[in-house]
Amino acid sequence: MTMYRAFRGVLLILTVLFVASCGGVDPQKSAPVGEAQVAELRAAILALGPGIDLEEADRAARVSFARTRELAIQYQITDSPLVHNTKVNMGLRPRGLCWHWAEDMETALVAQNFKTLEIHRAIASADNPFRIDHSTAIISRRGDDYRQGLVLDPWRKGGILHFDTVVADTDYDWVARDVVLERKARAKETRRRAKLSF
Repeated sequence: MTMYRAFRGVLLILTVLFVASCGGVDPQKSAPVGEAQVAELRAAILALGPGIDLEEADRAARVSFARTRELAIQYQITDSPLVHNTKVNMGLRPRGLCWHWAEDMETALVAQNFKTLEIHRAIASADNPFRIDHSTAIISRRGDDYRQGLVLDPWRKGGILHFDTVVADTDYDWVARDVVLERKARAKETRRRAKLSF
């Protein structure tokens, strides 16, 4: 049974890479972002609640789109997210897993030292056929919980920024990153202790 699973895994990887080799670079990923897109994200940030500074919302929107574009080029994104993940895991690409995107977006936004906005990280635990967790950066009004914020997810569309409120983003069940990591650490410790008891 283990040989069968290994063969199936290799076959899946080869199929994904074959299908991926049929596509070219998506010009959207390296094209500059238009003012309409920036205005849409700025409006979504301002809609998070009163007290958000207009200049900060504009800067957050511009940085989010600019950083997404820079990372798509730096990560050499030419494929769908799962194909790119496979390439990263095989050592064919330097970065580009969802947590890379989330980490690099968080770093760029935190560096802005916003006074009226706050940056969070969240993880949606593996509840899919591929057993893959998904990480993202979230922006909210300062002092608000991450659940009241906007998901900023460039991974989902392979280098094109996806944003939506956490509540409306029904594709994923977002949980604060620290909570997920603590759960995983406890589960790992429980498994370790179970092995030692035998």
